[in-house]
Order: sequence, then structure tokens, then C-alpha cells
Amino acid sequence: MNLHDIPAAEWQARCDLAALYRLLAHFRMTDLIDTHISLRLDDGSFLINRYGVLFEHMKATDLVRIDGEGQVVDRFFPQHRVNRAGFVIHSAIHAARADLHCVIHTHTAAGIAVAAQAKGLLPISQHALKFYNRLGYHRYQGIALDTAERDQLVRDLGPHSAMILCNHGLLAAGGSVAEAFQTIFILERACQAQVQALAGGSELLIPDPAVCEFTARQFEDDDGDGLIQLGWDAALTLIAGQRDAYCA
Repeated sequence: MNLHDIPAAEWQARCDLAALYRLLAHFRMTDLIDTHISLRLDDGSFLINRYGVLFEHMKATDLVRIDGEGQVVDRFFPQHRVNRAGFVIHSAIHAARADLHCVIHTHTAAGIAVAAQAKGLLPISQHALKFYNRLGYHRYQGIALDTAERDQLVRDLGPHSAMILCNHGLLAAGGSVAEAFQTIFILERACQAQVQALAGGSELLIPDPAVCEFTARQFEDDDGDGLIQLGWDAALTLIAGQRDAYCA
């Protein structure tokens, strides 16, 4: 198979997604070969990782196209294996939310810790306030292998772009790879801060609700000057020396 046969737009999407996998590895948001990131293509199918590849080793050719039913529709890499739990979670979001092109799911220690706390993410840090009244919660139903769980995942996400999967981990999404990366980065930092703040044992400061809502709205206007793309471009410099490896 000649890589030049892959359409330019799809190849760029593969390179962008492979870069995102490697950035999550750089920031230690991985769980060996588990968890996943997906990116919707123009025809409604989406790219997801070949099961068994470490995030830090991900390449454009390690990504596989699947449809909404989990069937491999990749004429270039039809032999790739896909994690079924990854399919169930990602297909649910892609089918229901046309505005969310990139979906990230992680199992970090801090994310799992907050996912196990009854009150969820607390409004105790500036990072957490991005998600003030803007975060879904999905109760644990076992390993996500049953497609029947998809409807509930969508309902629990609601209009938001991030969700805590209780007793499980984090989910973040965006209209682009850059936006999804910013969302998971800030949500992960918020969880890390909460775990450390609770470990300190002191009484926590909670900002006034009006301030919390004001700050959340400030975050919503954060891309007025292209800041999300600026952050993504800066993050890519961390793995600039790997471009030939991941875009291959």
C-alpha cells in the first residue's frame, strides 16, 4: 500500500491525531495500551488507535477508520484491531454531537481519584472553574462494552464538552484537536489540584458562585484571539523532533 494513496485531508488528520496521542504521553495521561482518542472525518467515520500501541509510539499509520457500528472501514489498514470499549464511548459522542470532532478519554490517577469522589470536581481552582456547571457525570456501569450504554453517555454529557466517568476516568472533547487538547489539559490539572488540596487537610476556599460563573464565561471567550490554537502550536514544539516518526 502506497501512503500517497491516502487523501491529503485524511493524512493531515492522522498526523494531528498521532501528535495528540504523543502529547498525552508527554504529559503522562496514559494507561499502557488502554484509553483512546478519536477524530471524526468528513464522511462521518472516525479515526481511533490501533489496540496494542503505546501512546508515545503512535504513528499516523497506527490509526484506523471505523464507522458508527464499530466496523473497520479502513481500506488502507483493514487489519488493525480496535478496543471495543473505545468504540462504545467514542461512537456515542460522535453520533450525537456534530460539534465535537475530537474525543479524548483518560485513566489518570488524579482523574480516577476525582471520579471516585461523591462531590465530583470542586470549584476550588481557576482550572476547575472552566467547568463550573459545565461538566457532565456518568455513573459507572462496568467496562463500557455494551452499546446499550451509549444513550446514557450522551444524556449525561448533555450540552457540555467534558464529563467525569464516575469510578472510571475523564472524557473531554472539542471541535478540533487543539480544542480537545486544551479541555483535557485543563480538566486534568483541575483534578490534580483537587487531589493535592484535599490531601493537605485544611479547610478549602470556595469562590462566590457569581465569581465562579463569571470565570466560566471568561473561559468560554478564551479563544477570541486564537489562544487555543496558540496553545496547541506551543505544545507541538515539545514533540517537534518526533514529527517524522509520528507522521509516518
